[in-house]
Amino acid sequence: MSDGQSVKYAVDLVMCIDGTGSMSHLIEEVKSAALNFAQLIEARMKEKSKKIDQLRARVIVFRDYWADSPDKVMQCSEFFDLRSQSSYLDNFVSPIKAEGGGDEPENGLEAVGLALKSNWEKGDFNKHRYVVVVFTDASAHSLDKSGKPSHYPNDIPKTFDDLTDYWHEMPESDKRLLLFAPDADPWTMMSSWENTIHYVSEAGRGLEDVETEAILDAIANSLR
Repeated sequence: MSDGQSVKYAVDLVMCIDGTGSMSHLIEEVKSAALNFAQLIEARMKEKSKKIDQLRARVIVFRDYWADSPDKVMQCSEFFDLRSQSSYLDNFVSPIKAEGGGDEPENGLEAVGLALKSNWEKGDFNKHRYVVVVFTDASAHSLDKSGKPSHYPNDIPKTFDDLTDYWHEMPESDKRLLLFAPDADPWTMMSSWENTIHYVSEAGRGLEDVETEAILDAIANSLR
């Protein structure tokens, strides 16, 4: 066993997926990637002679609070252990459909806010990695937009500055943010956050191999 395998790693992955109608070209591929992720990262870590001791994933599907019903606008799973609870993740992800949303922008920032407030693993591991991935082809509503509907949650950061503070407060060595999003605000602003990479998405393009590779690399290259 190599020295690298004596270090205990816990990885938490949160995938924020735009579930609106314009994502119909992408949603099935994103779902497939989420369900196959455990096998992909296991293979990648084997190449590096490293081992992840705990691998969990959570999915947040977002749409638009101003256009969609309360039961559709923000669908959030708990964390599932990808080794022992993959069927639970499957049961959550499989019914997801690209629907609703009205015209852009959507509520991507709210999804990021919920992701950053996840119940991250804090247990007895040498190292933790908290990875947030956003898939969207739309811009996002401002967090301080007025006239919020009655089903808008109370536990969302109130402004973009508040959301930025949430990110900065997370341990720098532990966190990674990958944005597969348009070259538009607020995503271009978020690309300046530490440990953040913005891959500019294009309407009508599916989840290419390079995007899955980027997620795997963000995790694998951070485990040292």
